[in-house]
Amino acid sequence: MLLSATALALAGLRVAAHHAIRVSLAAPRIRETETPAALGLAFEAVRIPTANAKQLHGWLIPADTAGPAPVVLVLHGWGGNAQMMLPLARPLHRAGFAALFIDARCHGLSDADSFASLPRFAEDASHACDWLAARADIDPRRIALLGHSVGAGAVLLAAARRGDAVAVVSISAFAHPADMMRRWLAGKRIPAVPARYLLGHIQRVIGHPFDDIAPLRSITRLRCPVLLVHGAQDTIVPPTDARRLHAAGNAGAVELLMLSGDHESFAETERELAAVVDFLRRAAAGAVIDAIQPESRVVT
Repeated sequence: MLLSATALALAGLRVAAHHAIRVSLAAPRIRETETPAALGLAFEAVRIPTANAKQLHGWLIPADTAGPAPVVLVLHGWGGNAQMMLPLARPLHRAGFAALFIDARCHGLSDADSFASLPRFAEDASHACDWLAARADIDPRRIALLGHSVGAGAVLLAAARRGDAVAVVSISAFAHPADMMRRWLAGKRIPAVPARYLLGHIQRVIGHPFDDIAPLRSITRLRCPVLLVHGAQDTIVPPTDARRLHAAGNAGAVELLMLSGDHESFAETERELAAVVDFLRRAAAGAVIDAIQPESRVVT
């Protein structure tokens, strides 16, 4: 009886500890207070089906052009929402792109789920791509993905799994989730042994080994153009992570844009957004050339 009571008590403590871990790691939910209308842009508020019978909130800003348009799917970071990514809206619209800004599950105005994670962000991005590809006003050959932080890791993973993205823009991505978590745990002064347990537990909960979902692995599987954007003064994800990703990517397909700025913002936003839009424009134009004149491509 004593052993049974002790075992039950230990099991109860374990359940309580796991619940505390999930609560402490949960992303804050910040709901939008403005829409693209605040920028003078027309938009469509949409609901997009995703995994686990959940729905995503999104804003589709149509292109101001005739015919099926290139589109950029925009995904925020951990604890973010679509509104936080709206500084991209006007530059993309001026360049002739449609843009879909979404909230990942458990974020913004999207449905809640049991937890959020990088793989679930990637699932949401992929379902949003499928939704876009089914629309008559979108060119399914020219769907680009752009993400920030965890969202950046997610769009790299989604694009690697899909194989049909025309381009990927990764802003402030970490190289490996284990490294990111170790930095976070060290900042909390959690000793090495419980830290190892926590890392193992998180991988069991999300259902994926960190090695399988790491941007360092995803980027090796991509054949489309990739732009890595990173702040030189980023203290949350060090610039060395961007350099590691750049070195791991396919030569000639991955560009690195190191800018003055931190994890969330850059010093000269307008100029830097112009560089991102130029990259996307080049990638979208290349997709059209490939479709019209495939025999003109020379592979070395």
